[in-house]
Amino acid sequence: MTTGIRNWVAQWVSSVLALFIITKFVPGIQGKDFVSLAMVVVALAFANSFIRPIIMFFAWPINCLTFGLFGFALNIFFFMALGNGLIAGFHVLTPLAAVIGSVLMGILSGVFSFILQDRS
Repeated sequence: MTTGIRNWVAQWVSSVLALFIITKFVPGIQGKDFVSLAMVVVALAFANSFIRPIIMFFAWPINCLTFGLFGFALNIFFFMALGNGLIAGFHVLTPLAAVIGSVLMGILSGVFSFILQDRS
């Protein structure tokens, strides 16, 4: 495997691992099984890769006025939307759980990705 593919796989594995840990330790976030968590990671990646840039393009004045907090709110919205019926087996019960889950998802997946990435 090439380094790029290994790092890509490491990113996906780290995101699923982070979401698994979040479902176990954050009250208000529930994950049924590995497949549903993997589907959530795929849906979040799709939303952040394709939907987020379109929204941010049209909402750049709001993002500038809020010093980037609109992007943070958009991540929370995606996390909450996926947890409220878009993915079967994944549930986010409260908005506070969505905030905590979104922040922890970014931190944990970043740490795990750093640990798992191939630096050769």
